[in-house]
Amino acid sequence: MNEATNKNQANAAQRYQVSRSDLPVHCPMEGMALWNSHPKVYLPIEEQGGEAKCPYCGAVYELKD
Repeated sequence: MNEATNKNQANAAQRYQVSRSDLPVHCPMEGMALWNSHPKVYLPIEEQGGEAKCPYCGAVYELKD
């Protein structure tokens, strides 16, 4: 199995849970096989009440702690 198959595919899930240790949150996240699927965008998850949506792919990030 190669390294790419061990990583999460970018934009594969519609909802991701993140923790404060992941801040600042950006999409796509590191560790996604297709990290260059769209330009990296930082999401203001704390300013938006713990949830933010990527304007490119529509993935929703939820702050879990």
